[in-house]
Amino acid sequence: MVATDPKAGVTAAAPSSPGLLGQLIRFGLIGGFCALVDFGVYQGLRALGMDVTPWVDIARALSFIVGTTTAFFLNRKFTFAGGRQEGARQIGGFVLLYAVTFLVAVGVNRTMLHVLPESAWKATFGWVVSQATATVINFVMLKWVVFREPRATATSTEEN
Repeated sequence: MVATDPKAGVTAAAPSSPGLLGQLIRFGLIGGFCALVDFGVYQGLRALGMDVTPWVDIARALSFIVGTTTAFFLNRKFTFAGGRQEGARQIGGFVLLYAVTFLVAVGVNRTMLHVLPESAWKATFGWVVSQATATVINFVMLKWVVFREPRATATSTEEN
């Protein structure tokens, strides 16, 4: 696909998607980095005293916001070609997606903290389960809703 800027008279190639496998690899690498950011913020806030109810939920909420916002911008830049487009639809999709995954991540974390037996790894395991759940939702929705690439349409050019 080629885009032409009539004012500048310059033809530029449109960004292309790295394909599903490439997207999964990039998403995984970016997600791994952002999960470390998320987990670091969560553990840091817990170390500062936010390790009891309701503060642990607020710590998880804040860490989720920091991690997923970082992931959104990195994935927009490096993973999904459709993310390179500007528009209110993307921002609206982002807000809706992250509101849902925010509720899922905090809710799953809360559930895990209630159902898991007491151990030194309880909070970590709860975080991992909540993060994994949110990550799956994020990839699916980012790829096929928020950063959806426009479908290529077959057009014929007729010369007069």
